[in-house]
Amino acid sequence: MGLVNCSKCGRLFGTENDDETLCLRCREDGYESDFKKVREYLYANPGADIEEVAEATEVERARIMRYLREERIEIVDEENALLHCSRCGKSIKTGRYCASCEADVKKELSGALDTMKKLNEKFQKPAAAKKTTDIYTRNLTDKK
Repeated sequence: MGLVNCSKCGRLFGTENDDETLCLRCREDGYESDFKKVREYLYANPGADIEEVAEATEVERARIMRYLREERIEIVDEENALLHCSRCGKSIKTGRYCASCEADVKKELSGALDTMKKLNEKFQKPAAAKKTTDIYTRNLTDKK
């Protein structure tokens, strides 16, 4: 992780990616308006590559990659050198995982959830019978 100055406001921020040049606050400022620009450009120019889109819309390449990972836009070509499955490395059009890895991850998470439920049921204590404690008072002035 490195420290970088934001190219827009000059604020110092931590980054794990050399492509990031904007701090979180500046990135979020125009996020939706940038997406609309990218989407409209892609409707008008289907099949445009990422460099062309970035140059024409003045939206950073890293932000366009984020839209791809969020499945908000999709690559037209079946085989591409731009986006790969985070698990197996296969070329994908959008998102983080290919279809087979996504199914495997869902299956693994479902199995883990079932195991957690079983463990929770096993170790959950049954509700104890409610004990009542009756409190009696004695009038101290009463003589026995």
